[in-house]
Amino acid sequence: MDDVRATYDHIAEHFAKTREYPWPEVESFLDSNVEGTVAAALDLGCGNGRHAELLAALADRAVGVDVSRELLGTARDRGRDRGFEVDLLQADAASLPLVTGAFDVAVYVATLHHLRPRERRVASLDELARVLAPTGRALVSAWSTAHDRFDAEEGFDTSVDWTLPGGETVPRYYHIYDPAEFRADLDASDLEPLDVFVSSGNCYAVVGV
Repeated sequence: MDDVRATYDHIAEHFAKTREYPWPEVESFLDSNVEGTVAAALDLGCGNGRHAELLAALADRAVGVDVSRELLGTARDRGRDRGFEVDLLQADAASLPLVTGAFDVAVYVATLHHLRPRERRVASLDELARVLAPTGRALVSAWSTAHDRFDAEEGFDTSVDWTLPGGETVPRYYHIYDPAEFRADLDASDLEPLDVFVSSGNCYAVVGV
């Protein structure tokens, strides 16, 4: 956790500027799974808040969680500049200080693959299950071997550099999932996979509890 936090604290400002728009898969998930206004929504691994902004429009209360304090700062700035409200919390995705069954909808995208080892990744999926309401739905994603930048059939650990404007490269830990392994980790968790698929080089799952 400390490595991920330090890495994203260091690159937060530049990283946030490159993450302007929500993913189409997140928009499609919300369109298909949220009717009207829900009580509470969670963006786990919220980064600069681009998906929390969508959730804030659908929920009485939106919560964004990230391990990086600096990224949370960029989410706070985005909310102020764009006029949406989100409660921001610094926390580890594998140990959430959140009430059980509190959230009607959640997105957990582009974050699971930064956790290590496997036990912490599954623990974070268990935590997502714990905080989801009994009828809640969530979207989970992770980088996949199906991405065109990788030539592998089985999941593996790697480092992916982030290049800052001055040329400094900052390594970021990733676990690249193969689709079968992604499904296996979902099955090992307390989540119920409802739809598991690959899109744009990522593994995705719509899940309930």
